[in-house]
Amino acid sequence: MTDSAPRAGSVDTVVLDGLALAQKLRAEMAEEIEKLVAGGGRAPCLAVVRVGDDPASESYIKGKRRAATRIGMASVEHPLPEATTEAELLALIAELNADDGIDGILVQLPVPPQIRPNAVAEAIDPAKDVDGVGPMNAGRLVMGEEGLFACTPLGILEVLDHHQIPVEGAHAVVIGRSMIVGKPISLLLQRRNATVTMCHSRTRDLPALCRSADILVAAVGSPRMVKADWVRSGAAVIDVGVSEVDGELVGDVDFEGVQGIAALVTPHRRGVGPMTITMLLHNTLLAHRARTGA
Repeated sequence: MTDSAPRAGSVDTVVLDGLALAQKLRAEMAEEIEKLVAGGGRAPCLAVVRVGDDPASESYIKGKRRAATRIGMASVEHPLPEATTEAELLALIAELNADDGIDGILVQLPVPPQIRPNAVAEAIDPAKDVDGVGPMNAGRLVMGEEGLFACTPLGILEVLDHHQIPVEGAHAVVIGRSMIVGKPISLLLQRRNATVTMCHSRTRDLPALCRSADILVAAVGSPRMVKADWVRSGAAVIDVGVSEVDGELVGDVDFEGVQGIAALVTPHRRGVGPMTITMLLHNTLLAHRARTGA
């Protein structure tokens, strides 16, 4: 799939090749890390903690490990048993916080029910919170300060910039108010001087609001919820959701239906997903720079 394939209809819809964009950004990071190491510095290091044996989590971690290795970034993994207590996990996080050779810490979600995700997020050193889930970095985002922010929203901004989608002055509609996508992307877009409407399950006349959007971000995990007649001609449509329907993975947006209507659409495969991992690596590199002065 290419970024430039035209589609039938009144608008030539560009379909994002998120993997190609991710590879471009990763190549730039690999070059930077190579120069860093050649100059006598150490490679950035990401620590990944997984509790339990969730197959999806293991698959995600393998992808992150492979991506880190390919750009010359070090990674260490800490697999813990399903029965790990919250206290045991927090003790490991404290060790990683204190380890000067670790630049980023990621605790793979979901965690077992005996562990509170918020307690985990609060325990990670904000300077190593490369997933951008901790309250300190969330607060910095709200306050307009610099920090390490959630990876998927950062990836969305990269997509918009890559395709030269105007953000300043645009009306952006965000469907979903999660702490990992909806809330942070709304704040990041506001930072770029977009006018943002946040929508959710209680929003009245959601289709009409969506039709007013120059930029539409769907991040709710509701299969094909966004219909073709919800999308304004020429809008940029960012589909973050992934759901399984009859054995098939689909997004939050009626992908086929918006062809010829949207100017840009992200597919549920090779869309925003590769960008999320890329921005995790980028955050780790940023954390390394900030911690070492490299």
